[in-house]
Amino acid sequence: MHPFRKAVEAQDHAAVEALLAEDVVFTSPVAFRPYPGKAITAAILRGVMRVFTDFRYVREIASADGRDHALVFVAKVGDKEINGCDFLHFDEEGRIDDFTVMVRPLSAAQALSAAMGAQFDRITAEALAATPGGADQSHTAG
Repeated sequence: MHPFRKAVEAQDHAAVEALLAEDVVFTSPVAFRPYPGKAITAAILRGVMRVFTDFRYVREIASADGRDHALVFVAKVGDKEINGCDFLHFDEEGRIDDFTVMVRPLSAAQALSAAMGAQFDRITAEALAATPGGADQSHTAG
């Protein structure tokens, strides 16, 4: 079992974050623009863990060199069952530097979008707090 899968299934936020590269890029299934950086990616993943229920990985697929993984999952968002896949790429140090999520069906993706939208103020605040100088920047911007 891959360490990322183990960390997610244990809901071990610190272990998940430790596997992220500082320059990780997260591509959401419901947002047009990717999110660059460890702080925002970790905050989004914590938000997803709050939104999903009955989450479980059902399949792992790895490239021969181990630098690419696809982790197929099922979960619920409210009363909608969602099927998805986490596509992970690992850098030379073994940290995730590219993280793309795809989900289906459309009705579940829409439920995920709404649920994550409701979380986004908290996600943004968590990411800002985790960024060195982030809290100070929020008071000096503008």
